[in-house]
Amino acid sequence: MNHRANRQGREPGRAALYACLIASPALCIGLAGCATPLAAQGASARTPADQAPAEALASDPAPSYADLVSLAQAAELAVIVSIADQIQVPAERAPGLEAGKTRLYLEADTETLLAGPGGIGESLAFLADRELTARGRAPDLEKQRFLLFARAVPERPGELQLVSPAAMLPAAPELVERARIVLRQLAESRQLPEVTGIREVISIAGNLAGESETQIFLKTARGEPVSLSILRRPGMAPEWGVSWTEIVDQAATAPQPETLEWYRLACFLPGDLPDEAFLQDEAEARARAREDYAFVLAALGPCARTGL
Repeated sequence: MNHRANRQGREPGRAALYACLIASPALCIGLAGCATPLAAQGASARTPADQAPAEALASDPAPSYADLVSLAQAAELAVIVSIADQIQVPAERAPGLEAGKTRLYLEADTETLLAGPGGIGESLAFLADRELTARGRAPDLEKQRFLLFARAVPERPGELQLVSPAAMLPAAPELVERARIVLRQLAESRQLPEVTGIREVISIAGNLAGESETQIFLKTARGEPVSLSILRRPGMAPEWGVSWTEIVDQAATAPQPETLEWYRLACFLPGDLPDEAFLQDEAEARARAREDYAFVLAALGPCARTGL
């Protein structure tokens, strides 16, 4: 991509932007959840001491699988860009800005569209909140590469809205590959029900000592059937599986980590079985079901999130 040509092509728009900034405080490119127009001013002079070193960006906590799924599901597109220019937004014109951060108007060159509609153009503009440097200045992001999860701004070609303040991630090769995997899973997988809680629980003891089966029927956002089955047999480790259909299949298996099936369960199942979900009053059956449910949660492991 010819970056010099891109920069020259941006000059008319940049001149109009500066004219707008001088004449009016309104700049209507918003962060996700921010409907208030924002103001910007001319780019302030930057010194080498203000530039954020690459290792500082690399030290940010890497997003977890759950973070990437949440960002990808909320976004219309995922794109890798290289920052070409930036303008710092005055703090008084940046509603909702967290302490220790600054809001930047960024112009970027499009490098790779990972997902989303084509035709987004060779240059893009968006707002992003970034940490201030140790000297309290805006970091210099020019020529740095980022992975964006964003939406297009209606009727404003070339302008994006990040799906969250944390939807701008350093485009390290490892992160980009992980994001590709998540995007591919979302594209190839059938729409899985959104788990919202526990609907019904029943646990039946078998004929042999130590033999039992527990079935846990889940609540979902649209009422789709999802159930967990936990089998115990004498002298064997317990086994469990999930069924995403109306058929309660004893041959169902547990989902693999870092799959959408795992995400739906690990990130949205409650920490315990609610009393009102039990179909039995027997204390032994309830205790066995709670033990089986704890076994499932332990097998899934935590839904790690970095706070993005």
